[in-house]
Amino acid sequence: MDRQTGGEADWPGREALHDLAACLRFYSRLPVPQMPGEGDPHRTPDFARLPRMLPLAGAILALPAAVVLAATWIGGLGPFLAATLAVGTLAATTGGLHEDGLADLADGLGAGGDRDRMLTIMRDSRIGSYGAIALFLGLALRIGALATLLDRIGAAAAIALVLAAALSRLAALAPMVLLPPARSDGLSAAAGRPTGSSLGVAAALGVALCLASLPFGLGLAGVAAMAGLSALAVWPVTSLARNKLGGQTGDVIGACQQVAEIAGLLGLVAAMAP
Repeated sequence: MDRQTGGEADWPGREALHDLAACLRFYSRLPVPQMPGEGDPHRTPDFARLPRMLPLAGAILALPAAVVLAATWIGGLGPFLAATLAVGTLAATTGGLHEDGLADLADGLGAGGDRDRMLTIMRDSRIGSYGAIALFLGLALRIGALATLLDRIGAAAAIALVLAAALSRLAALAPMVLLPPARSDGLSAAAGRPTGSSLGVAAALGVALCLASLPFGLGLAGVAAMAGLSALAVWPVTSLARNKLGGQTGDVIGACQQVAEIAGLLGLVAAMAP
């Protein structure tokens, strides 16, 4: 007999599909339709369970940018223009969510002062000089890394972009797991922490995506460098958040994703050195 949930028959993979759809809605501007048997698609996501699908959601979010990267490279625009258009496409797909987090965190930590002052600055919608510098450097490093990869491995750089997007979102779970919310009234306070089983599924998906990328010219050393540096890059950001803010916020998580993505791409560049 079928189990019933919300008036709809249960089926294998139902919750995973719902979590994937919720991830795509929360982390992007994509018009994701309501899934069969899904409840209110606009409710606050369940972050205890939702993160298990983050690596797969990250890979899907990067697909339009990967297509743009490969198509413009093959079309003869050259590595710099192709990489710039791809990074622009990715930012448009996500609404600049993580870039905004990086800029806000840089503004808060750069301004200094006590914890409350830094958190107040991070909530300000205006961007300051530290945020602008961080945003510029983040975009420049991603564009430069992709342009270099196009020179060295050609259109396979599109696979690297997808894998970097997936691994960086997995790595960005670190502050959610290790730190308490820095604010009592922020989204991170209401979201809670991922469960151990959610983290296990997310890690398994990350490994599966790494293995799936191997036949596309990234090489074992390159994939290992991407995964290792993505994971390592979030620790300084997490430590700063612990020492300066007393916990994590959405901006800290967004900054971790950006730093992890940059580190992963740079690791692959180094591994693919001629």
